[in-house]
Amino acid sequence: MHIHILGICGTFMGGVAALAREAGHRVTGCDAGVYPPMSDQLRALGIELIEGYAADQMALAPDVFVIGNVVSRARLADGSPKFPLMEAILDAGARYTSGPQWLAEHVLAGRHVLAVAGTHGKTTTTSMLTWVLEQAGLAPGFLVGGVPLDFGVSARLGQGNGFVIEADEYDTAFFDKRSKFVHYRPRTAILNNLEFDHADIFDDLAAIERQFHHLVRTVPGSGRLVVNADEASLARVLAMGCWSSVEGFGSEARWRAEGAQHAFDVLRDGQPVGRVAWALTGAHNQMNALAAIAAAEHVGVAPADAAQALSSFRNVRRRMELRGEAARPGEAPIRVYDDFAHHPTAILTTLDGLRRRLDGEGRQAERILAVFEPRSNTMKLGTMAALLPDSLRDADLAFCHTVGLDWDAAAALAPLGARAATAGSVDALVAQISAAARPGDHIVCMSNGGFGGIHERLLAALRH
Repeated sequence: MHIHILGICGTFMGGVAALAREAGHRVTGCDAGVYPPMSDQLRALGIELIEGYAADQMALAPDVFVIGNVVSRARLADGSPKFPLMEAILDAGARYTSGPQWLAEHVLAGRHVLAVAGTHGKTTTTSMLTWVLEQAGLAPGFLVGGVPLDFGVSARLGQGNGFVIEADEYDTAFFDKRSKFVHYRPRTAILNNLEFDHADIFDDLAAIERQFHHLVRTVPGSGRLVVNADEASLARVLAMGCWSSVEGFGSEARWRAEGAQHAFDVLRDGQPVGRVAWALTGAHNQMNALAAIAAAEHVGVAPADAAQALSSFRNVRRRMELRGEAARPGEAPIRVYDDFAHHPTAILTTLDGLRRRLDGEGRQAERILAVFEPRSNTMKLGTMAALLPDSLRDADLAFCHTVGLDWDAAAALAPLGARAATAGSVDALVAQISAAARPGDHIVCMSNGGFGGIHERLLAALRH
């Protein structure tokens, strides 16, 4: 089969492309931004990439066009279509489908799908669960919205029956406004947490809860739901109807963690069943671990073995990833981290985890400098601007990149007083941070995009 993917350089669609190629299909694709690292990864797999969405790509005559959710029926200021290829596909009556639908029909069918859903922690928890199954010898397939350091790739078919997938609640395509995850038909589903997000497509939290319940409806009676018992929103989801066994995890649930964030016992019904000792920070990662362990048990992995596997888990790129250090002789280094946090809750948990780690190691004097850009559609709309000051409470200083915002970031951060600064360019931001940084500081750069290469630019400025 020859498939041509529109929007191929997105993390999800790039994963679909890699899986299709591994399965022996001919794969080509196009995107508005064909650039590394995804372009390099795809070309290394023998996938031909085309820049842009010109209608002349119809000449490729694939068996099916696979449409990413970046594609729409939008028109430019002059009235011409933003995606001419999509218009040509519709005019020709050519066969097309969405990425999730193609994946469901050609990769997931007949396999034991383990889906990881939630507002936060999907990528990390999916990677944890995949690593646990791998260490148990189950050789799972997987599709992750990031690059797990333990695997070095974001997707593979795997040799076993299990397939672990990051289950996103974002919509499927312009012609299918259901959440992506309703296509996956999991037998094991993690509901990690649920908050309001994606303000560009959901009107309120209740609308997202309804989509999560659509996912619950697809889990068979012999399946398992692994649910964060601390979340009232997920309790409301289950109250709409539940037909599968439920394993709760959280502060008072069947599955609990007891001990420090870097070394803790896993309790089931109050009894220790495993111990995790790792380098990860944050209470959120403890919760992610509990979810992965409870889900892995459903496919036969003993909790003690799962916990042992997680002790060697190396996390995911862009999750508190140390990008480098800058130091003068005789001085403590300034460390620069990269993190994917882009929602106030994620910012809060990321900074809280680092603060707790430093305090636990007797390094209370070391400062945290939070650098972030409100880049997601939700944050650009300003829907959660009022939550930012509290999310930055563990930062000694906060720096906000304001490009593309139609709300006043300086006003939103005013409660932080002199601890907060804003800048309209990355250059200005680097100058502000470099001037404020001191030996021993930890600079955490948070964004769901490339952030203009700020990490290397910061390190260069600090070293200079």
